[in-house]
Amino acid sequence: MQEALPYRSWPVTTPIGRSSLLSKLVRSNGGGVKEIVGENAVLVIGRKGCCMSHVMKRLLLGLGVNPTVCEVEEEEEEAVVEELTVVGDGGRPQFPVVYIGGRLFGGLDRLMGAHITGELIPLLKQAGGLWL
Repeated sequence: MQEALPYRSWPVTTPIGRSSLLSKLVRSNGGGVKEIVGENAVLVIGRKGCCMSHVMKRLLLGLGVNPTVCEVEEEEEEAVVEELTVVGDGGRPQFPVVYIGGRLFGGLDRLMGAHITGELIPLLKQAGGLWL
């Protein structure tokens, strides 16, 4: 006979990882955002729970790249955008955004366009995000 499994609620936990790293650095000294962008070969920054940043991550994972993903809370978004404006060439990035090799690459449309035209793989190899 089949037995019913007893109902048990799962404890709610707040994950502490890469997503909160960016927010902490923006709150503390602000200069850490430049370090995060420079240290990671491929960095995806987006709003927490954004479906487009999930698509970016899945595309890069499908190519064999393991990107660093930073999810930003809504209340911290403006501060993060200001820090990224200072890091970049003065252009104001809109989330989700990808940094490849420490430089602003663009959003989802630019990432998919480069993938379709075949420009993305050489850029990822040059930045050290892909070793094939």
